[in-house]
Amino acid sequence: MKLLDSGDWISSPGGSFSYEILGPVCVLFDREELPWPCCRISWKGKEPSWRRIGPRYVADLAARRCHSYSVIGHDSWGNEWQQVLTMYNERLDNETQRWWYWKAVPNQSPPEFK
Repeated sequence: MKLLDSGDWISSPGGSFSYEILGPVCVLFDREELPWPCCRISWKGKEPSWRRIGPRYVADLAARRCHSYSVIGHDSWGNEWQQVLTMYNERLDNETQRWWYWKAVPNQSPPEFK
């Protein structure tokens, strides 16, 4: 699996769209945007949104094993848009996944990517 660089171009599987890669991103899930209360085992039921505990932003479980990029999309009619594109058809290996979703620790630099 090759990680994409800024400036690379890729096409959609059907060929209708092309995407210009702006850079890699880590897709985070914002718990505060949930329209319903969250569930915890210790609460034994639904918890009111104002009593949520734990980190607000966590790695999105749906995209955690895949790499995501900020892209500019182009279609055949000349329209452009910006979005986050997750490559669900390519899985990250364990080493790359640890690098991509590195959890910051004070005074520690991220691991080197090979």
